[in-house]
Amino acid sequence: MVGMKDSEDTMNKLYALPAYKNHVARRKNKQTIMLGFSDGTKDGGYFKANWSIYKTKESLTRVCTQNGVSALFFDGRGGPPSRGGGKSHRFYAAQSNAIPNNEIQLTIQGQTITSNYGTQEQFNYNCEQMITAGLSKKYFAGKNDISKEQRALLEKLSQLSFEKYDALKQHPRFIGYLENRSTLKYYSKANIGSRPGKRGNKAKLELTDLRAISFVGSWSQLKQNVPGYFGTGTAISALIEDGYTEELKALYTDVPLFKALCSNSMMSLSKCYFELTNYMADDTEYGDFWKILKAEYELSKKMMLLISGYDSLMQEEPISKASIAIREKIVLPLLVIQQNALQAVQKETEHLSEYEKLIVRSLYGNINASRNSA
Repeated sequence: MVGMKDSEDTMNKLYALPAYKNHVARRKNKQTIMLGFSDGTKDGGYFKANWSIYKTKESLTRVCTQNGVSALFFDGRGGPPSRGGGKSHRFYAAQSNAIPNNEIQLTIQGQTITSNYGTQEQFNYNCEQMITAGLSKKYFAGKNDISKEQRALLEKLSQLSFEKYDALKQHPRFIGYLENRSTLKYYSKANIGSRPGKRGNKAKLELTDLRAISFVGSWSQLKQNVPGYFGTGTAISALIEDGYTEELKALYTDVPLFKALCSNSMMSLSKCYFELTNYMADDTEYGDFWKILKAEYELSKKMMLLISGYDSLMQEEPISKASIAIREKIVLPLLVIQQNALQAVQKETEHLSEYEKLIVRSLYGNINASRNSA
């Protein structure tokens, strides 16, 4: 998040350097800028990160234009919404004319390459979706613009959701919960990421040490998906209490970006299944923390339905909704086995290595069945 905050000043300083300006000129005055969605979501929470990235794209476009350079954004999007991913077509179709999209570059999470581009038909379909996103943005020129009043409301939502998410990160049980009640420390044993599960070798784990895959993946294995929605329910609820109900409903209807973000959060909420870890409510060490997570899940679901006018999550996406339901049913037995093994390793047992192997093997199965590691 700090990188985005300082990005405009950084690029201005770069363009002030004659050597760099000459370098860009030799590249036909095209500037590729990569934005990290995964770590942004981990640090700032879902809504804050995505709104900040959107504004950063606008400001960097202005800087490039002022210096006679064409901006080209390379988006480090993960697979699921929790890592800044979600429906790529919907995301790019929602961007305003203040953000260039003559060319789009984005990362594709390893586990989704086969499902999205594994056959000629899948390749054609997904490429057509991206091309359509660019064409629809151009066709609906001006329709994606966000008014001053709407921006003010988005800023409030961004700040309120961040405060809720940041308070969770500062909770004394936050890191311990991930270390001792999730699969976090088993990601390095699973050997599924392109990089280590964490940075450095500190004796005491800190959030900044964690890489997005292991961080988001651990929440996914718990079926809690915290980075994909946490804070949105509190933010929307607070604004409704302040009398912004109709404005929020209009924001959902009239601002494609906001609807895209909400739709992705609905996807994350649809993949939650707190019943899997209901036993944690009575955990002497982490019970109260688990209840905080469950309460925000319930509130976020309620608020999403309220402002969208839906009767159920993902109501306008019946095919994706059915696909998720089928996959979740498939992985549930694996997750029950995983939870049993996680509880066993917390106790003294002569079969520790066998239980740990169960956890790692269930990681593989769940990731393959769910199409992505988070």
